[in-house]
Amino acid sequence: MRIYPTARTIFLMVLGAPLALAAALVSARLWLVGPAWIALVAALLFVDALLAPGRRRMQLTLTAPGSMASGAIQPALLQASFTRGVAPGSVEFAIDLDDRLAAEPAHGRARTRERQAVLPLTLTAVRRGEGRVHRVSARWRGPLGLTWKQRDDALDKVIPVTLDIAAVKEEALRLFSRDPSVGHRLQLDLGGGSDFHALTDFRPGMNRRAIDWKQSARHGALLAKEFHVERNHHIVAAIDTGRLMSQSLLGRPRLDHALNATLLLAYVGLKMGDKVGLFGFDARPNVSSGVTSGPNAFGALQRLASKIDYSTEETNYTLGLTQLSGQLSRRSLIVVFTDIADSTSAELMLENVGRLLRQHLVLFVMMRDEELEAIERKAPETADDVSRAVVAASLLRERDVVVTRLRRMGVEIVEAPADQIGPALLASYLDLKRRDLL
Repeated sequence: MRIYPTARTIFLMVLGAPLALAAALVSARLWLVGPAWIALVAALLFVDALLAPGRRRMQLTLTAPGSMASGAIQPALLQASFTRGVAPGSVEFAIDLDDRLAAEPAHGRARTRERQAVLPLTLTAVRRGEGRVHRVSARWRGPLGLTWKQRDDALDKVIPVTLDIAAVKEEALRLFSRDPSVGHRLQLDLGGGSDFHALTDFRPGMNRRAIDWKQSARHGALLAKEFHVERNHHIVAAIDTGRLMSQSLLGRPRLDHALNATLLLAYVGLKMGDKVGLFGFDARPNVSSGVTSGPNAFGALQRLASKIDYSTEETNYTLGLTQLSGQLSRRSLIVVFTDIADSTSAELMLENVGRLLRQHLVLFVMMRDEELEAIERKAPETADDVSRAVVAASLLRERDVVVTRLRRMGVEIVEAPADQIGPALLASYLDLKRRDLL
């Protein structure tokens, strides 16, 4: 009867041969012979590689979210499962991502338990767009610790990084809870504005100038006009998508801050009965939605805003703002998101803004660069610190000159830190609406 050796017997036979060879070399005083030691090392390496689990016996998987909001942090798992054979004591993992995603840790080691090694990690959505996981890798040692085996899987997995819509809606809900007059069931804001609503009986305390004398004489009773804030205004967000807006501010690109503020304004504006549009431009116009209203308008604006990508081109204010002006058929509130690069581009911008002011109300949104202000305020210790402070002061001075000129032209200005630009813009919009300037 034929008897097959067990796995333990095979292991002892394979491992014992190199050890027996080493003992023979030592007893024969051949340890100084180079070829003999090379043969011994080669034999040990061969045994270690033979006993280590093969790449085909291991399954490498990545568990990650299907999509992420910009700036969000979500958990993910790298897992190695060994189907058969002897599992290694630990496995080292690595993950290769593009610049829109970041992993912490990007590489690490996990101990094997029940033939599985799991490395928990966190994914951070750094920039909006299509984030990609290019490759995941795992490697492990043989039982003798002399060899490595490695497996690389090219995933090319796409994780879309979208705008943080949840934060937009949370901020809007906070606003509604603070001020019920701009809530979901918005009343007509009676007594304010200039849009005629109805006739009502004159009561003590009402403005006498609201009395309608003709209607009072006709009905034989003292009647007064009742007004409410006008609705159906046109609001257009003109977003500069050029090179400067792609620069990071407080950990996120300026463009992302502008888009989040735009969606917050659109969400509240549509709730209040106004029409909202989106217009983007860099070297040329690239996005134009026209003014929209209705229950599906916000979803359409959200999808359009998510498609706006970062650009490396210089902004052409003349082409962009001229085309925007040609698309508007009635007086509108134009909210401009941009950044000042130099005096030349500022002059071109001011010239085109002056043309818009002849028919429209323009509101400029300026994000305060706190990093630049910190450089200017920092006490200089070296010559390089002095140079950086002088350059920062010069840039801030040019910015202040542009803001002052815009104010003199009649442009409304919103200036706030990047992470507070949405609430500041919303407060300015509501103030303009109460003052009936739209």
